[in-house]
Amino acid sequence: MSGSKPDMSCARVVQYKSSNIGAAERHNERKNANYENLNVVPERIPMNVHFRDPGDKSYMEILREMEKEGKVSTRGLRQDATLFDEIVIDVNTMYFENHGGYEYAKEFYETAFHFLEEKFGADNVISAVMHADERNLAASEDLGKEVYHYHLHAVVLPVVEKEIRWSKRCKNQALRGTVKAVVNQISHSKKWASDVPLTNEQGQIIRRSNGKPKYRKSYSVLQDELYDYLKEHGYRDFQRGERGSTAENLKSLQYQISKDKERLADIQERIEQAEIEYEPAVGVQKTYAEIDGMGKKGITGKYSISGTDYEQLTALAKEGITSRAEIRKRDESISYYRENYYRSSNRLDALQKKYDQLVEKCRPFLDAMEHFPALVKAFTDSVKELFTQKAAQEKAERERQLAERERLRAARRKKNRDRGEER
Repeated sequence: MSGSKPDMSCARVVQYKSSNIGAAERHNERKNANYENLNVVPERIPMNVHFRDPGDKSYMEILREMEKEGKVSTRGLRQDATLFDEIVIDVNTMYFENHGGYEYAKEFYETAFHFLEEKFGADNVISAVMHADERNLAASEDLGKEVYHYHLHAVVLPVVEKEIRWSKRCKNQALRGTVKAVVNQISHSKKWASDVPLTNEQGQIIRRSNGKPKYRKSYSVLQDELYDYLKEHGYRDFQRGERGSTAENLKSLQYQISKDKERLADIQERIEQAEIEYEPAVGVQKTYAEIDGMGKKGITGKYSISGTDYEQLTALAKEGITSRAEIRKRDESISYYRENYYRSSNRLDALQKKYDQLVEKCRPFLDAMEHFPALVKAFTDSVKELFTQKAAQEKAERERQLAERERLRAARRKKNRDRGEER
């Protein structure tokens, strides 16, 4: 399995707002009662490694504390602005399996964590945890033992330095337009604004129709930086890569069910094969009666044995020593595959149940689609129109509120100026 594809590093960036960061926190910090990812093994959760532990505080609580202490600022951000970036770093499972597993993964991801500290600022990495509790089913089945997929979840604040300047209304004319203060502003768009031009094979900058250069995506630059950093720190035997949108990463229930059915059939076949291979080894037990009948006990208590029986007995002893390890190996294989079969069967049952429930919920709509497609289309079009109208109304309301706030600010500024003139 390890030779089927090259080992590749991957770094993904996921944006979170205040409204949905809780879901990421519950997953990363293992605060859920149960997990959609059925490969999570609860007994291994204590083996997850925190390089930056948020402790008993939520991600939002840490952010608000940093605001109060003046370490960061969210001033001027929209209510639905991106406040957190989650960086997910991993290399395919067999890379770690072939290099020592758990201990090697801890060293690797601690190095990756230090890279994130340097890139985002140590104070701005509010959580970093290596997950060691997610079973890789395919690798486990291929190798006949439990194999786990090690990867890093890091939650960072996208902070940039922002200069606050004295306004033109400042009474001290010398200060106007000069830097009043520098704050650490949270801004995903500015943090990830790329300044690395795209180049062609000849190293020439690729330009737009207006002559301005095209820039590489910052996420791609992140991949390069991570790969180079890890290479500099001794991790060289993997390639820089980006995860593709393959079927392996799809979350479709139907896909999961079909793949689990394939795995189930494969495990059943392995059980049957292991039992076939096990049978000849068990046959050794049939010679016990023959062995018990060899030799005769003399007056002194010692046994005498014929030359033919001696040769047969030594041959059986050698065969027994050889078979003992083989029997143990086959017995362990059968036990493992049976356990894996039952676990996969339960997983399949759970997925099938979720799928059936989803289909049942959608049954009226599916039936209507089959018998009254024109009516359903008209209905969905009207719903889309309602959502469009609702979005337009919400946008208009936000603009009205912004205009109202600006009007009130302008009124306050005028009032303050009037008071100043009176003095």
